[in-house]
Amino acid sequence: MFNLILFEPEIPPNTGNIIRLCANSGSALHLIEPLGFQLDEKRLRRAGLDYNEFVNVKCYDSLSSCIKVLGSTRVFALSTKGASDYCVPHYKKNDTFLFGPETRGLSKEIRESSFVSRVLKIPMVPNNRSINLSNAAAIVIYEAWRQLNFTGE
Repeated sequence: MFNLILFEPEIPPNTGNIIRLCANSGSALHLIEPLGFQLDEKRLRRAGLDYNEFVNVKCYDSLSSCIKVLGSTRVFALSTKGASDYCVPHYKKNDTFLFGPETRGLSKEIRESSFVSRVLKIPMVPNNRSINLSNAAAIVIYEAWRQLNFTGE
């Protein structure tokens, strides 16, 4: 359906929630190391996740290697510094959504990379910090899926 990239995620419960989000929306999750935690059996059980939810989770040692593996896809970077709202683009199957680390977001270098099609934002009340990573991912994935009438076509 869609690809969701977490660049250097730091907080295990956020990633756990996003794993379940991806499993339930038919999306693939791509994790860019270093991770702020370990994905091992003990932590999986503690997070209440089962192995079936990890079918579409892949780890990469760099963002460039992930982008290379994904091939031809539109990459939408999500940032509080985005120029347009997340609901503006007309999404297509296989689109990719890129999120940065919880404490610092995506760097200017990544946001301005040639592989990024567009930098999007989620509207918020002025002068607030960002929305929780797993909530932001859910907002964007479900909007993209809604545009496809929840069918993936």
